[in-house]
Parts: sequence; structure tokens; C-alpha cells
Amino acid sequence: MEVRILDGDDRRITLLLERASPSYANALRRTMLSEVPTLAIEEVIIYENTSSLYDEILAHRLGLVPIRTDLKRFNFRDECVCGGKGCASCTLTLTLEEEGPKVVYSHDLRSPDPELIPVGGIPLVKLGKGQRLRLEAEAVLGRGKEHAKWQPCVVGYKYYPVITIDADKCTACGECVEACPRDLLALEDRKVMVRDIENCSLCRACSQTCEEEALTVKGDPERFIFTIESNGSLPAKEIFREACREISKKAGKMVSLL
Repeated sequence: MEVRILDGDDRRITLLLERASPSYANALRRTMLSEVPTLAIEEVIIYENTSSLYDEILAHRLGLVPIRTDLKRFNFRDECVCGGKGCASCTLTLTLEEEGPKVVYSHDLRSPDPELIPVGGIPLVKLGKGQRLRLEAEAVLGRGKEHAKWQPCVVGYKYYPVITIDADKCTACGECVEACPRDLLALEDRKVMVRDIENCSLCRACSQTCEEEALTVKGDPERFIFTIESNGSLPAKEIFREACREISKKAGKMVSLL
């Protein structure tokens, strides 16, 4: 298997997976969603809440706020040396104390570590004049298979597009060029040329337009284009690497059992 990054940054990457099977591609997708651990708020202690939101609704909103995670510094609470009581190695304690009138955002949550902070810009509650909110929240490591709040990203993939043009049948009428919704085809010197093929959505609008059946569009079953968009808890590249490690661990465990 070979992997090549086509484009992206910390929040979103596009990569090409080659010499792989559809089952492995889907295993990668499922692992990124359900097995890669991240921090999320699990327990909330509300000392004062005079806002218009019930405590339960507010706690639910807090739980869905992504938190920047360092997997090297945190243990799962049930695997920690503290025995699950909660310590600096398994629990991140966040505090919030605000008074209206104002909109309270995720970045108003205070963390003892400047590197482990909630992703900013997410509105939590609007406080009116004189309304107060004071709480303490505990974030712990978890996996997406336990709850969606621990899912680190949105990920999808498609087959690598393969567009074949039969020069003997093609009349260079240009109908396929006009039919392509993404302008991936061009007519040059009475020949249909393909450009930026990786952006092809495999809609087959071009091949369905061709009456001469000179053009075919299909997906390569051994190459896949992945798009990984992180929610901000982990860099997109780290999510992919961690998913590969998880699959390797599971494969090793299977081999030992066999």
C-alpha cells in the first residue's frame, strides 16, 4: 500500500491511497471515525445557571465542543494509574464563569494548559442582563464508537477516476466537454483532453452524452482519493496516522490469536 498527500493543511487533507482494496479503504474510514481517541467533556458540575437553557441542554452542548488533544500526554481514565479517580494524566478540567449581557463561546472555557484548549468560535448560550453562568467541566479521552462527541473528523473517499477516450470513435463534437459539470474536459486540436482528473466526481455525465460511446468513465478498484476534515481536536494527518496504527494493532492481535 502507498499513500501520497495531494493537498491540505492541519484541518483538511486530500490523499491518494494506492495498491489497496475497497475493504481496506473502508476499514480506514471506519477506524478514523470510531477508533481514534480525542478529548471531550464527559462530566459537568454547574454551580450557577440563570440562563434560558436547562442544565442538561447546556451540558450536552459542552460535550460536543472539540478540544485540542495531545495523545502522548493523556491516558484513558480506566487505564490510568489513578484507578479512574481522575488526575492530570487522564482528566482535563475546564472552568467557565461569565455574566451577561453577552454570548458565551467555547473559547470562554478556561484551560490550565494553553495547548489543550477548546476549539474557539462555537456559541454555547446567550446570557441576558444579570444572568450568570458558573461551571466546571471534566474532559477525558474517548472513542467515536462510544459517542459521536469523540469523533475527530469527517472522512470520505472515492475510487480514483479513470477516463478512457477511444480516438477511433471520437468525432470531437464537444458535447462531452459541455456536459462535464466540473470543466475537466477540453477540446484541443480536435481532440478531447482530460485535465485535473482527481476532481472528477464519477458522475458519468460526459459518457452518457456521447452517442458514439467513445468515452468511458470508471473507478480504479485499487486506488482511492480520501478527504479528511478534522474538527480541530487533532491535525488531519495525525488522525490518518493514528488510524493506521490502530489497524496495525488489531491485525497484530488477530495474528497472535490465530
